[in-house]
Parts: sequence; structure tokens; C-alpha cells
Amino acid sequence: MADSTKSMDTPTAAEVASIASPINLILLSLLIVLAYMRLRPTPPVTLPKGPDPTVFRVFTPPELKPFNGEKNMPVYLAVRGRVFDVTSGRNFYGPGGPYENFAGRDASRGLASGSFDEDMLTKNLEGPLDNLEGLGPEELDALKGWEERFSEKYLVVGKLVAVGSEGTG
Repeated sequence: MADSTKSMDTPTAAEVASIASPINLILLSLLIVLAYMRLRPTPPVTLPKGPDPTVFRVFTPPELKPFNGEKNMPVYLAVRGRVFDVTSGRNFYGPGGPYENFAGRDASRGLASGSFDEDMLTKNLEGPLDNLEGLGPEELDALKGWEERFSEKYLVVGKLVAVGSEGTG
């Protein structure tokens, strides 16, 4: 009987291994870290600011002139009285591009004739708009093609009117 009481007082190897063993503490710590990583509060997602809305407006040639891509301005050009936002094509229409003369201007005559020279632009911004007199049927067809291309690719942001006729619709 003495042996049976002694074996009851002495713990077995399984009883000695308690919950506080080093491996259990490591696993518990890992569980706590993973639970924290999963449940911790996250900062709210912020979307990047989109471009400012573009409002359709009426431009006169002097009002359109600053929209030539310089000083971080958007790039607009007019074709047959419709003003297009060609900012996404800044490499072509902005400063240093092959069509930079058209930026902020009425590009109708130059596009119709296939000339990118500054001679194709109206010199007097305060005067009447170019009525495209002197253009032949082939040039008018070419201009129509350019206008269709711009309509498909770029947003119309306004219309171009002569100085003094801003209130006409």
C-alpha cells in the first residue's frame, strides 16, 4: 500500500507537461499576433481625387487662348465652333507637340488644309470667326473627318463664338 500512495503523490510525465510549456507559449503568442493583425482597425480607404468636372461654356477666341497647356492649364482647341478638351493628347496638342499652334485656338482652317503653320490661324482674336471661305470640297471633307475624330476621342467642353456675340445661343 505504501507503493500505491507513493505513485499517487508523484506526478507522471504527462502531468508535468503543463499549459505553460515554451512551445505552448510561443503558439499562444503567435495566435494573439495573428488575431490582432486580422482584427485591428484599418484606416478608411480614400480614393484619389478625380478631375474637376468640366462645364459646357461659351468661349470667345481671347478666352480660349489661355487653354494652351502652359502653366498647368488644360489644352482646348476649336473645330467648326466646337471646343474640344484635348488635354489627354497633350503630347500632340500641348507645348512642344506637333499641333501646338492649334492649342487654345480655332484649328478649323489648319486641319482642313493639312497645314500646321501659324499662318492658318486667325490673327485678330477680337475679329469675326473664320467662316472657312476659300476651302474646297476636299478640304471641307478633311475637316469633317477631323471633327468626327475629335468627337469620338475628346470631350466637347464648349462652343466658340466671336467677341461681342457671347450671349447668343
